[in-house]
Amino acid sequence: MKYFFNQNYNLMKIKINEIYYSIQGESSYVGLPCIFIRLTYCNLRCTYCDSEYTFYDGKDMDIKEILNEIKKYECNLVEVTGGEPLFQKNCIKLLEELVELDYKVLLETSGSLSIKNVPKKVTNIIDFKCPSSGMKKKNLWDNIKYLKSHDEVKFVIGDKEDYNWAKEKINKYNLDNKCNILFSPIYKKIESREITKWILEDNLNIRFQIQLHKEIWDDKDRGV
Repeated sequence: MKYFFNQNYNLMKIKINEIYYSIQGESSYVGLPCIFIRLTYCNLRCTYCDSEYTFYDGKDMDIKEILNEIKKYECNLVEVTGGEPLFQKNCIKLLEELVELDYKVLLETSGSLSIKNVPKKVTNIIDFKCPSSGMKKKNLWDNIKYLKSHDEVKFVIGDKEDYNWAKEKINKYNLDNKCNILFSPIYKKIESREITKWILEDNLNIRFQIQLHKEIWDDKDRGV
């Protein structure tokens, strides 16, 4: 792995909520050790949000400081998350530098802001918002044309309406032929067996997931 960074990025500030090393709890990378860079701010207010502490809390760090912090961990997998990481314009610069340093980079984004300028080597994990989120009108469907085969689209399901809505969007946009599709239950709102039953009945070509980190640690714990 390279350890040289672009000196021009030294003064590019990003408000960081937390940086920590843990087990990846979601996506097709679930179970792998991962460095998380959590950015402050979010443009959405989902009904089931489990990270409201990211809305405002954090400290300004330049990209050099961020890179020095993650070098403490002997891990090549990095996820940039939030909040909504793309809400801060310098997030793209951070992603570019991480790619340049040969990290395997995941970007978890709500899909409400454009991924057009995200580096092609980054794996986008787009969390399109279902009706029960209260944020479905914020979905930017134009993002679909920028999807790559190694990207992932996630739908967080709270009830049968969400499930049917997600299924309709998959069919409408031919999503299961573009990238990996993830269905995840809203924590403590719907039983996993309900969603898996529907998936099997409809023979959907998607991956079901739970939030593994909430099974390992307390769901209120931070930095895990």
